[in-house]
Order: sequence, then C-alpha cells, then structure tokens
Amino acid sequence: MPEIDIRPARADEAPALSRLCIRSKAHWGYDAAFMAQAEPGLTVGADEIEAGDVFVAVDDTGQVLGVHALAIEGATADLDKLFVEPAAIGRGVGASLLRHAVGVAASRGCELMTILSDPNAASFYERMGAGFVSMAPSDAIPGRELPLYHLRLRGAETPCGPARPVPQSGQ
Repeated sequence: MPEIDIRPARADEAPALSRLCIRSKAHWGYDAAFMAQAEPGLTVGADEIEAGDVFVAVDDTGQVLGVHALAIEGATADLDKLFVEPAAIGRGVGASLLRHAVGVAASRGCELMTILSDPNAASFYERMGAGFVSMAPSDAIPGRELPLYHLRLRGAETPCGPARPVPQSGQ
C-alpha cells in the first residue's frame, strides 16, 4: 500500500473532489436516477474548502485517493463526507481519513461525531468504533432511511453504543 498523507483541500480542487465523491458513491451500483438525486449532496464546495473543513488523502505521487468534510456546530461534528476513490477502497484510505476527521473535530473542541452512513459503509463505521443510534431520514433522497452512527471523540476507541446489524433495505 502506498504511503498516505492527508492535507487540506485546495479551492481549485472542488470540481475534481465532487467527481471523486460521485464515482465513490456510484461504486455501490446505484442507478443513474438515484445518482442524479444524490449529486447535490456529493458536491464539494469551494466555500467548504476555504472554511478549512475539507481534507484530502494523497499517495506518495500526490494522487488524490479520498476526501473527508466536516460540518461543525458547537461540540458536535457531522461527518458530512467521506469518500474514497473506488480503486483505493480496501487499502486503508477510509480509515486514515476517518481517524484524521476525528482528530480535526477533537482539536476544534468537539465531543461527538455524527455519521449518516450509506448502508454499504455501515460495517466500516462499526469496525472503526462508531455506535449505531437509529435509522434516520436521508438528507438527499426523500423517503430513504440511512443508519445514523455516533462516535465519541473523547475516548473515541470506545463506541457510543452497541453495534447492531443495519438493515440493507431502502438503498
């Protein structure tokens, strides 16, 4: 596996990062109609980047392998995005990005991270120590429910609650 570094995103990368998010989501086999509905939520804005809330994982050649974005309000950080280039899935990029997101959120005084997960990523978040809370409405697809997780940022090695199997319906 190549060396992975994580750095702040640059505003001029916003279009390429948006396309990465779309490719990563499409990797799970969603149809074109679903992807069209999901696209606005997969867009990385230059304003998010300029606010310092978007980071990219790059390999030793500088190739972007993944992205994470946070939305922080008070003591809670929402993992707004975590996407990995499909060819890099399973190579530790997502784990590196999540650990980095936790570190950034904790350094900004957050105590809790919320994660509204794609059902295909639920087991990843459980392995990373997030605790399943409930099924919650999608913020992008009306009528769709997604697994909601919490991850404590103080002592993040301990899940907030017991991991439970996540229903795979409603994808």
